[in-house]
Amino acid sequence: MKFQNVCVESFACVLPPEVLTTDELEAKLEPVYRRLKLPEGRLELMTGIQERRLWEPGQSVGAMSAITAAKAMEQSGLAQDEVRALIHGSVCRDYLEPATACGVHRELGLPDACLVMDLSNACLGLLNGMALIANMIELGQIRAGIVVGTESSRSLLESTIHKLNTDNSLTRKDIKLAVASLTIGSGSAAVVLAHRDISKTGHRLLGGVVHANTRFSHLCQSDTDQSGGDSMSPLMWTDSESLMNEGVKTAKAGFDRFLQETAWARDDIDKTFCHQVGKMHEKLLFKTLELDKSINYSTLERLGNTGSAALPTAAALGIENGHVEPGERVALLGIGSGINTIMLGIEWGSAQA
Repeated sequence: MKFQNVCVESFACVLPPEVLTTDELEAKLEPVYRRLKLPEGRLELMTGIQERRLWEPGQSVGAMSAITAAKAMEQSGLAQDEVRALIHGSVCRDYLEPATACGVHRELGLPDACLVMDLSNACLGLLNGMALIANMIELGQIRAGIVVGTESSRSLLESTIHKLNTDNSLTRKDIKLAVASLTIGSGSAAVVLAHRDISKTGHRLLGGVVHANTRFSHLCQSDTDQSGGDSMSPLMWTDSESLMNEGVKTAKAGFDRFLQETAWARDDIDKTFCHQVGKMHEKLLFKTLELDKSINYSTLERLGNTGSAALPTAAALGIENGHVEPGERVALLGIGSGINTIMLGIEWGSAQA
């Protein structure tokens, strides 16, 4: 993918009000910890995650996405009638149908002549949405678009805790398959893109690549399709070690192609925002890609893995805290179960989004 006319106008995020520390989470797992004689503190030691956040029980993900999208729109300074594509890209959604994006579109008051759709691809939904909107802008079909998504982890955490505490057949080996579920946090993020002729930032989206390695799609799977509401009781089993190793290998293959597509060398990359999984994943990823980990903005310690919202949330918070300077080259390094990667390159303009 190469773009000549696409700019990123804003990254925005909204964080949930409730904080659940890893110590508190382990206290909830006291029955299984006692039965299997598991040492306290192992979860934070393994993942580097100190806490994650939760929405209030019953919170609609679509309603939260509407709030976040409105925040992104306000930051962009664009008029509502300029937005002709709205994509809801999170794993969680309110209904099997209609698309959660429909409610967000209604709340934002966007034009009727607007593409409205849900897009789901594990942790890459929002990045995939960015690419689709960028293509539409580049083709001259629209002038601006927004991708938004909200992930809610409460039901997954509660279902996992209940399963681990009540199923006495589970062994230490079985528990390892549930660790990834215990790292999941909640969050909401949105990104606004626009044609360079109406851009107020000059943050040019230069292009990127996708790379699929679906031979390993079995390494992280939920039990059945869930729409994400609190009435659901989802479970997810993940071979975390294999997923990390194969995911990083997939990222390496995608990154090599990314450098070719953007005509960047490694030293040209000033800052990165990557998917937030855990400290071991981050360490292995940056070692494998031969990048300095200090150029990345990490949120996993306080937010955990917020799925498709993780990378754009890190971008929103990093930009707000001065992680990116005008003139720098920024790489968005997305990796999701499947295994899929999408990597996008931005040349940062003089204005702060």
